Amino acid sequence: MNHTLDTTIDSPIIENPTPKKVNKVVLVGNPNVGKSAFFNHFSGLYVDVSNFPGTTVDISRAKFKSSDTLSKNEFKDTEISDTPGIYGVSSFNDEERVARDEVLTADVVLNVVDGTNLERDLFLTLQLIDMQFPMVVAVNMLDAVAEEGLKLNLEELEQLLGVPVVGVTAIKNQGFDEIESALLRAKKGNEDFELKTEIRSILDRVSSAKNPTAEALMILEGDETISLRHGVEPMDKREEIYLKRRNRVNLIALEVCRETNSKGFASKISEQLGRWTTNPLTGIPILLFSLWLIYQVVGVLVAQRVVGHTEVEYGNKLWEPFAKHLFATFTPVTITVDRLSKDDTGEDIVVEFRDFTFPEGTQASPEKLEALKNFAKNHDVLQNFQFSTQTLRGKIVTMLAGEFGAVTMTVTYLLFLLLPLIIGFYLFLAILEDCGYLPRLATMVDRLLTGIGLNGRAVIPIILGFGCVTMATITTRLLNTSREKTIAASILNFAIPCSAQLAVITALLTKAGGEYTLIFAAIILSCLIGVGTAVDRILPGKSSALLIDLPPMRLPRPTNVLRKTWIKSYSFMKEASPWFFFGALLVSFMQVTGLLEGWISLFKPITTGILNLPADTAKAFVMGMVRRDFGAAGLYELSLSPAQIVVSLTVITLFVPCIASLMVLIKERGMREAFTIWFGSWFFAFAVGGFVALFVK
Repeated sequence: MNHTLDTTIDSPIIENPTPKKVNKVVLVGNPNVGKSAFFNHFSGLYVDVSNFPGTTVDISRAKFKSSDTLSKNEFKDTEISDTPGIYGVSSFNDEERVARDEVLTADVVLNVVDGTNLERDLFLTLQLIDMQFPMVVAVNMLDAVAEEGLKLNLEELEQLLGVPVVGVTAIKNQGFDEIESALLRAKKGNEDFELKTEIRSILDRVSSAKNPTAEALMILEGDETISLRHGVEPMDKREEIYLKRRNRVNLIALEVCRETNSKGFASKISEQLGRWTTNPLTGIPILLFSLWLIYQVVGVLVAQRVVGHTEVEYGNKLWEPFAKHLFATFTPVTITVDRLSKDDTGEDIVVEFRDFTFPEGTQASPEKLEALKNFAKNHDVLQNFQFSTQTLRGKIVTMLAGEFGAVTMTVTYLLFLLLPLIIGFYLFLAILEDCGYLPRLATMVDRLLTGIGLNGRAVIPIILGFGCVTMATITTRLLNTSREKTIAASILNFAIPCSAQLAVITALLTKAGGEYTLIFAAIILSCLIGVGTAVDRILPGKSSALLIDLPPMRLPRPTNVLRKTWIKSYSFMKEASPWFFFGALLVSFMQVTGLLEGWISLFKPITTGILNLPADTAKAFVMGMVRRDFGAAGLYELSLSPAQIVVSLTVITLFVPCIASLMVLIKERGMREAFTIWFGSWFFAFAVGGFVALFVK
């Protein structure tokens, strides 16, 4: 520790009155100190809790839920908000600007610090104290403190800071009750008296602010945004103030923190694992092993066995016949019943079939319906329904329950094809997040990403993009510059398949074989590098340096992993379902009106002439305009050769962003960038697909 002493820390505690009513509690802390766990506890809601910095990129707000019956009235109308992790209240990047505006509206600040990193985290604490917010300090991760061989004197820390200090182990729900009572005793802490004098000299210029002291301090620290807000020139005292604050932090940390030289076994293992994952000699094999394990579980076990069973047995043989029979009771229909058997490889083959025609619907021909049931009885069968489209009723029924039925096909795709794959993918992503591996991966790939104008921090939105491109586009906010955000957004929307799309891709590539899987991976990797390099060359500037905290490696917590998997899978289904329903209606409408045949004819020169694909592939591209994973699922139903699988997957992977991603892209990067990417992806996807079709046979 640095023991430079040029100021004192034994200032007397100033007894400030407790706020009469707490309207708003704001959680503030450095990245990855566990603020979101506090928010979840005190709000009863769920925001993502991860073991890597940058998870929270926006403000989450909720009503404060008190668990103490005695203090429920005091928190009756209180709001609690979660802010992005910051190292200081300032305006240097998007996270700090978002957090700054929220902090300046706080009645009480709940400052969460990492007990194993007091020397780092108390810098922000002292800034908040100098801003004179009524506050409470929560020292989190006390279990890790013991494992690290450290001992903290929290009573002395409370005396030195002048605000209530509570020890917490958030992952074990320990200490939250004390936090709740401490919030009612929140007070302003021991500010720097020399700084206080300087702040007073400019208070009259910021008198309109909710917390004039806080904004006056930011002006002294040279914050241009706050200075502009009050029409004053920013002052150049940042370096002087920061140096004094750093010295105060060092002295406080020295007083309250002791090393016991008894570092725990788990801590030693965590450190060793952390070193292995960042060293290229061991880190690359670990990365390759992780990818291989994900492929075996998601690509082989889930995509082949689980989905193969759920889609056919529950979707094609149970749900769709059930739903279609309901519509068939009053709609003219021809039902073809296929009796199935297994061939030598275990695949279903049709051994006998019979057509049953119901000109007035099945309800009007009970004898024929009984004959159908007898034909199917005691046999493994598939039933194919051909509804008449001669009437308006028949057209509507075809849109709901036909080949692309919004009621039938959508449910099969969502529940029996995509859901098992989504759960498998998010389960692995949650494990990688929770164990602390992702920030180390960022460190290891920093040099590689610098080559395309990014730094290692960009690996986080890229990895998240394999879960959901829409969410990952929002996460590009954690990158330092607008240039890096543009490059990352371009890569995400041009060349990164989302989890649902990736799952279907994995399932199709499993059919194609290992050789074609490697070809497809090389194509997409080349496109990713090519897009990044091209945008890097076009945009002026260069990548910024990587500054990222490495959290401790730890065993993933099952409850957190399962909860994250459930929340993300549920969120995906909630977001995707309406779009799948809309997409099915669109394709069905085009089918019954003849537009689909026109579309297929329009794209036939491309699909059959350039891409060497079946003409029906154009249907998947229509579906892909709504969601790329929806289009990929459409490819799953086609009979394609291995080479055609590679070509079609290349096109659908590089295809236009889904509608939800486009909306987020417009919000994050503006209309110009968003539509440049959207229109560019049309040309890029078919151009690369055509090039691949020339060489892959």
